[in-house]
Amino acid sequence: MPKVLISDKMSPLAEQTFKERGVDVDYKPGLSPEELIAIIGDYDGLAIRSATKVTPEVLEAATNLKVIGRAGIGVDNINVPAATNGGVIVMNTPFGNSITTAEHAIAMMMALARQIPQANASTHEGKWEKSAFMGVEVTGKTLGLIGAGNIGSIVADRAHGLKMKVIAFDPYLSHERADDLGIQKVELDELLARADFITLHTPLTDQTRGILGAESFAKMKKGVRIVNCARGGLIDEAALKDALDSGQVEGAALDVFEVEPAKENVLFGHPKVICTPHLGASTTEAQVNVALQVADQISEYLMTGGVTNALNTPSVSAEDAPKLQPYMRLAAQIGGFAGQITQSGIVKVTIEYEGHVAGLNTKPLTATLLQGLLSPQMDCVNMVNAPVIAKERNIDITESKHERELDYHTLIKLTVETENQTRTVSGTLFANKAPRIVEVAGVNLEAELTQNMLYVINDDKPGFIGALGSLLGHNGVNVATFALGRKILGEEAVALVAVDEPIKDIVLDQVTALAHVRQAKRLTF
Repeated sequence: MPKVLISDKMSPLAEQTFKERGVDVDYKPGLSPEELIAIIGDYDGLAIRSATKVTPEVLEAATNLKVIGRAGIGVDNINVPAATNGGVIVMNTPFGNSITTAEHAIAMMMALARQIPQANASTHEGKWEKSAFMGVEVTGKTLGLIGAGNIGSIVADRAHGLKMKVIAFDPYLSHERADDLGIQKVELDELLARADFITLHTPLTDQTRGILGAESFAKMKKGVRIVNCARGGLIDEAALKDALDSGQVEGAALDVFEVEPAKENVLFGHPKVICTPHLGASTTEAQVNVALQVADQISEYLMTGGVTNALNTPSVSAEDAPKLQPYMRLAAQIGGFAGQITQSGIVKVTIEYEGHVAGLNTKPLTATLLQGLLSPQMDCVNMVNAPVIAKERNIDITESKHERELDYHTLIKLTVETENQTRTVSGTLFANKAPRIVEVAGVNLEAELTQNMLYVINDDKPGFIGALGSLLGHNGVNVATFALGRKILGEEAVALVAVDEPIKDIVLDQVTALAHVRQAKRLTF
């Protein structure tokens, strides 16, 4: 009988579900890191929320651990790469608390509009300062969503019920999906200039970190109110304080912070700030939902091998796994590559399988491609929910198979059509096991993808390669491999450079500023 540890406070229904599925379970919330390390080796599964920190040290001691289940969305408290290296599946429950988090954002917005927490505190003190808490109506106001995914779309629906106008900035939101949601898709600067209320619903990535900073606050409508129930780090907290002090921002309601638990913060005590301790998912219904889901998912894997909502492994049957493994790696690299170079809303995705791969079960390959494509801009995308997310966003998915062999024994080609351009990425397997990129944007080249890379589109002009190499060398960037290709002499060319360390922002800016560069991107795999 497999054995699972529940190490965080969780609904009793989770424990009950494990027992009903034939899984032995221990409920021990509140363990110290040392206590967890001492006992984790006895368990096949670990069910957690946000309190337990699954560090490399914990995973090293988890000699029998097969699966970690997070009752909730975020897995910031799990070292996913270390889990992957140790062969431990990491699952989450991405949709169990969406409604609850969206409702909290709406509640925070209403509290801001009417200064409810401040008025409550004043009234409890017997002051009766009726004139001190003049509020505003939300009816007819413009709500700006930064991120219009699952939670953002629910917020939009609730805002329509409040008779608000809703606009949204989301690079992955198509105009068709925006029309379905009844919202207007805009660029970030337009949202900042028009919105009376701004609420964030985007993951914390390199692209979104500090998305609201000093420059953004300066572009906002004076008197704007801001809500963040998504992730700490999306807002520059010091810059927000300055904007509040100057009156540029009238108020802010924050459920998340750059450092949590937030015992001290530059915004604490500010009269225009409402704070809650990361309560977005804290309702009875949400906690029951995620507890039941995580218990079901862990039990299913331990008892039958079924994998659902895994973040670091595909949902593949035991029979197909050995055959598909190298193709899964190739699909993940192609999708991840395309996702990192795509900067606007995706309209259509075309996936072509040629040669040997066309005769295999391509469903998990397509899901893996979509996961890689959507992950750079969206939180918690996995093989299971990637097709659903694509469908929700009205992304047209076309798949074709041709068992004929052309230039390669096997080939996967991904074509991504956005509102602005069409890009292709193709890959193959060398010796049936080693993934290689063989075409980007219609340019033939051959490249092995490594952890850190630099992608450059440039005009094919003499001296460019030397200038790029000199710039990298001057900045101490060591080049591992350098792949080049072009379509036509003197026109568009592509450089794909593998480097030993991540490209720093200052270096990327210098590359972008080089003569003949059209686009430069830092890639991570």
